[in-house]
Amino acid sequence: MKRKDFIKKVTIATSGILIMNDLFARNKPADRLYGHNKMTYKLDTEWSKTNASQFPVNDCHEMVQDSKGRIILLTNETKNNVLIYDTSGKLLDNWGHQFPGGHGLTLHNENGTEFLYITDTEKHQVYKTTMDGTVLLTIDAPLEAGIYTKKEEFVPTETVIDSNGDIFIADGYGAQYILHYDKKGKLIKYFGGRGDGDIHLDNAHGICFDTRNNKHSLLITDRTRNCFKRFSKAGELEEVIKLPGACVCRPVIKGDHLYAAVLRSPNMDASGTGFVTILDKHNKVVSNIGGNEPIYVDGVLQPLIQTDKIFVHPHDVCVDNDHNIYVAQWASGKVYPYKLTRADA
Repeated sequence: MKRKDFIKKVTIATSGILIMNDLFARNKPADRLYGHNKMTYKLDTEWSKTNASQFPVNDCHEMVQDSKGRIILLTNETKNNVLIYDTSGKLLDNWGHQFPGGHGLTLHNENGTEFLYITDTEKHQVYKTTMDGTVLLTIDAPLEAGIYTKKEEFVPTETVIDSNGDIFIADGYGAQYILHYDKKGKLIKYFGGRGDGDIHLDNAHGICFDTRNNKHSLLITDRTRNCFKRFSKAGELEEVIKLPGACVCRPVIKGDHLYAAVLRSPNMDASGTGFVTILDKHNKVVSNIGGNEPIYVDGVLQPLIQTDKIFVHPHDVCVDNDHNIYVAQWASGKVYPYKLTRADA
């Protein structure tokens, strides 16, 4: 299904879910804990202290924390594409009017200087910017590669940057390729792509480097198929991490754990059924926030489902230095991010 048709399809359903979720949220005890196995959290739906009329959001797509401890949010609202907060939810700064399809947000430290990488699904481009929004590099659809016939087929959703500056782009709403560029924006190679079999991808929504267990491999979302896939940088498939019932967004690594927003469960037609999942260093699910307790039978994870309607369509998580979680939501009534404060750290 095309992304625009998909958005139209969920609009009516989402409006009803928003009303229902608002009623649920209002009736939740303030001290209630969500999660499992000593990874539990308190929910704050009013973390953002932002004036919606002055600094509106549309879809809250992704968030990162910089070296100053600031929480940086990307939205596709061109009145202010980027909102910058402190961890208490106070707005510190804002910028950006040129990203109508602002979707993926990645932070990279390059020799002590931090930069942002932004993907735009409407403009079919990827940008490297300074922390205050100056565009330094633009990557267009790689028509020269012969895998795209027009720029509209390239719909990048996420990036990750290697230590040498090489850029890996996930074309998660397009042709499903993972494209490897050098730091100057020259295409080196590509792998994945739409198709059957584990080496191919369907909704390659997110990508990151997994630095746990002395590895430096790529973790890539295969959202429609409810899994993450591990690839070498050369594009060789190494592992499939199955998460039955979880349409996961991008993987986020913090310490020994992998965190991810689950947009919907068990499939992409299940509107308003999202939650947040957490995996340990062995890639076993240990906690679901707003979801059922993870159960393994003979080593096989049983299907994951939403149990608490505290999220509508969680799209990304940011884990701060104190292991609190910030949740950005898509098509959720233009709500600001929620904060989950770790209760048992």
